Amino acid sequence: QGEFVESGGGLVQPGGSLRLSCEVSGRPRYFMAWYRQTPGKDRERVASSNYVGDSVWYKDSVKGRFTISRDNAKKTVYLQMDSLKPEETAVYYCNEFPDPSSNWGEGTQVTVSS
Repeated sequence: QGEFVESGGGLVQPGGSLRLSCEVSGRPRYFMAWYRQTPGKDRERVASSNYVGDSVWYKDSVKGRFTISRDNAKKTVYLQMDSLKPEETAVYYCNEFPDPSSNWGEGTQVTVSS
């Protein structure tokens, strides 16, 4: 098992919701982020959070719709995604921020389509 194991993706209609989970193994990670990537494009950060969750950041286009949270006892990071749009179809990954580990997980596919 890798450092990061993402799950929770799937097919959802526009306007729908998904909750992604990321199980983190190994040492505690202070800053964690969710990233996404579509074919032919660079991976982009969509949300990040410090260890206690009182310092969070969101990409402008997801503000008010996505929520990052952490359960440090379970070593899990979540991304609640509401009001999803077709252009947000991508593979979603979690990793550290600002210096991601080179050991990226497999990600979880999110497809927003009617």
